[in-house]
Amino acid sequence: MSQMTLNISTGPHVRDKWTTPFIMHVVVLSLLPATIIGCIVNGLHSLFVVLASVATAVLTELIFDKICKKPDTWKDGSAVVTGLLLALSLPGSIPIYIVVIGSLFAILVVKCFFGGLGKNFINPALAARCFVLISFSMTTTTFMVDGVSTATPLVDLAAGKAVNVTQMFLGTAGGVLGSSIIALMAGGLILWAMDIIHGEICFSVIVGFLLIIGLFGGQGFDPKYLMAHLSGGGVIMGAFYMATDYTTSPVSRLGQLTYGCLIGVLGGLFRCFGSAADSFSYAIIVGNLFTPLIDMYVIPKPYAFRKGMIALRNGEPKKSFKERIPVPVIVIAVVTLVAGIALSGVYTMTKDSIEAQQLAKNRQAYEAVCPGATDFVDDEAAVAAIEELAGGVYGTSFGRTRINEAVVGVDEAGNVAGYVISVTSSDGYDGDITISLGLDPEGAINSIAFTELHETPGMGMLCDEPAFKDQFNGRKVDAFELLKKGGSTAETEIDSVSGASTTSGAVVNAVNAGLDFYRTVFAGGGN
Repeated sequence: MSQMTLNISTGPHVRDKWTTPFIMHVVVLSLLPATIIGCIVNGLHSLFVVLASVATAVLTELIFDKICKKPDTWKDGSAVVTGLLLALSLPGSIPIYIVVIGSLFAILVVKCFFGGLGKNFINPALAARCFVLISFSMTTTTFMVDGVSTATPLVDLAAGKAVNVTQMFLGTAGGVLGSSIIALMAGGLILWAMDIIHGEICFSVIVGFLLIIGLFGGQGFDPKYLMAHLSGGGVIMGAFYMATDYTTSPVSRLGQLTYGCLIGVLGGLFRCFGSAADSFSYAIIVGNLFTPLIDMYVIPKPYAFRKGMIALRNGEPKKSFKERIPVPVIVIAVVTLVAGIALSGVYTMTKDSIEAQQLAKNRQAYEAVCPGATDFVDDEAAVAAIEELAGGVYGTSFGRTRINEAVVGVDEAGNVAGYVISVTSSDGYDGDITISLGLDPEGAINSIAFTELHETPGMGMLCDEPAFKDQFNGRKVDAFELLKKGGSTAETEIDSVSGASTTSGAVVNAVNAGLDFYRTVFAGGGN
């Protein structure tokens, strides 16, 4: 008998003639159309963003390989893909040093420190994007068009404004560098046709996302509305290029379908109920973290195989609950349950005190914006109108605003001294913004005061400075218009805080909603 040499190794095993470098080169080529369009739309600086991101990724892996005396893995092209994806997920006007820090974090911390290609537990490019988004939040969400800071179409969409879906689809409406949906879809469909990425993931992500947007987005399954959401916030790039990463996605087809649906549903929920419009990255990160659990429990069974029947036939005892559910899962569940009960107890004990403090804060704000009043009383028409809203969004032209309370300020003689309307806008950069709008008996604005404002220090928080909020004082108009470039001259124009157009717009929307409520309820026959 002739001797044979057997090569025994652990999985995963190569089952295709395509090599890693070949796949990475194809991915890079598929991203070139989106890269070119992004550089043309965003200008020369965006080209340097791409080059800096890719160069930093490659050099970081090269240096790490040399220091640790590892094989030259930087040659496989995976670092190029990571650097390119990171660049395309950032604004074209972002400072180069932030791009370098993000690319360094992606390769060194997320990839190399965990063993290199195939060992990272989350997508390196996405992890880096979330890292710079948290570390440099204002810079990474500031988008420049012709040198002027502007909101993305997605922010305008969340604020209830009209958006140009065609421009979003083509990638000329502003946003991140890789915002051309037509280019990304063309590249992604080519990868799917070549079986480089799995359709179970990308298409289930899209279907799950659109389903949630249709159910909870507020406009049903209107095709234009769904297409606008699909064209913004990195959904297409995430579905075709981020979620389909081999290392951080499940192995089985059923697992991939489960994983894709999870990401799509989470992305839709974050979009509908989250404070940040562009939060799809976090949905994919969560999906990455669930991949090991999905691979553990979502396993295709071979034909005629039933694990329980085989165990019973072999006389094996039935596994206990502890053996079937891993101990770490049980521990985490218990810790979460205890922590939840503890937090609930603390909230219950402090709820009354918190509410009393909030009422006192509101009272101070009411007195500040309606100085002639010694008391504040309810108006039947206003109470009925607010109850009819049931906490829902007010109107269709003011973004996500809600009317919390509307009272009449009276003096010692019982005469009307003015009106105060509490309005909340959920379109702030870092969450809800609540203002108290004070009006005199004729409907002119006394002033506004903030009772809830958690914006970025030095940026959005400047809206609480007299330079911004005093612009409303003494004006009697139907509605205000925000000027992002500044230089207001008309009575209805308000200058935006530089670099904080999102916060400024939310405040203007809240004031406009309050003015509309005053005209509809108080000036229309209330009290």
